Amino acid sequence: MKTYQETLHWIHELLAFGMKPGLLRMEHMLEELGNPEETLKCVHIAGTNGKGSTLTFMQCALEEAGYNVGTFTSPYIEQFNERISVNGSPISDDDLIKVANEVRPITEKVAATDLGTPTEFEVVTVLSIVYFAKYVELDIVLFETGLGGRLDSTNVITPLLTGITNIGYDHTAILGSTIEQIAYEKSGIIKPAVPLVTGADQREALNVINERAKRLGAPVYIANREYLTLDHRVLVSGEKFSVKTPDRIYQDLVTGMQGNHQVKNASMAIMMLELLSEKYGYKIDSQHINNGFSKASWPGRFEKMNDYPLIYIDGAHNKEGIESLKETMVSHFPKHRKRIIFSALSDKPVDEMLSVLYDSIDHILFTSFDFPRASTAKELYDKCRFDRKDLEETYQLAITKEMGQMGENDLLIITGSLYFISAARNFLHEKKS
Repeated sequence: MKTYQETLHWIHELLAFGMKPGLLRMEHMLEELGNPEETLKCVHIAGTNGKGSTLTFMQCALEEAGYNVGTFTSPYIEQFNERISVNGSPISDDDLIKVANEVRPITEKVAATDLGTPTEFEVVTVLSIVYFAKYVELDIVLFETGLGGRLDSTNVITPLLTGITNIGYDHTAILGSTIEQIAYEKSGIIKPAVPLVTGADQREALNVINERAKRLGAPVYIANREYLTLDHRVLVSGEKFSVKTPDRIYQDLVTGMQGNHQVKNASMAIMMLELLSEKYGYKIDSQHINNGFSKASWPGRFEKMNDYPLIYIDGAHNKEGIESLKETMVSHFPKHRKRIIFSALSDKPVDEMLSVLYDSIDHILFTSFDFPRASTAKELYDKCRFDRKDLEETYQLAITKEMGQMGENDLLIITGSLYFISAARNFLHEKKS
């Protein structure tokens, strides 16, 4: 492969092979490549929501402390390359081509066996591991799971720490329909004697997590038990809070990432950073954390896109995400009239998700976007029991229409699938340029 487009085409072609749970293909490919994952110092983060934000808080603090930090995240918001980044800078097109050419013969070799063709996510995970191990010099790599944990492609690493942000009802067809079943899948990233930090708060989830951790001899640090959030105050453009850990208090932290859920993610990140410092010798002090958190941002998570009219986008793609969105929306904009543009993939329980918002919004406009599993606006509209609703199949027209109807006291939030958020975000950038 000689060009970036050729390389992307090869990667995306693998999407046709869908999802095939299991780690055998990953293990086989990495063995053929000389097990590069064994050379990496890693942190592994799973959870229903908040993985990317927790990872971002950690990344920013580690960078402030002078470390070179690799990050593997999904999905992307602006460009594919950002899934594999170093110190926030996506892998270059040239490096992606080189790594892909190194990995492709191995994937084709595996495809010819009884294991079958590797999936897109498996190949992207291998690309990230090879890049981090062979092409750049890193002090640490932060890996975010794609889905679940136990059978996720990233679960081939042996991390210094693991983290589970929260447990909620998402991807239930794959992960299970109960909190216990989903917690079982997420807790599959826990490794023998490797410390775990979790922000999960349901008793059913914690029982499952604690049971696995105890069986593997992994120390567990639980939110509101080993670490606490104190003095949380809502700011005009962010949050101010303090965090108490077993060893110290981090006072008057400020982040521009809005919402109580982001404070929870930041608190979990602090506990993980402290463990990296205490157990593995990373030199991270309070000032590194203060400075890093103040700079932290995560595209598509309650991100302001426009001032007049006031527009935010938020990738609230499940019920827990919608609940966090509502809490943030109400605490930061209590007096605004709130309008929603929403689009999602066809497997989402639309009315169950959106019903959380019905008592605090004024209007919903359903739309669609170009993606294989995207619902039509009409399908979403029909599933919703909210009275003040409308539909427009083309998302560009939907956004333009809403912007034209907004008054000075209106807030527009564009939300739903992260794939939709990515498309809407690009459109809004184009409108402004």
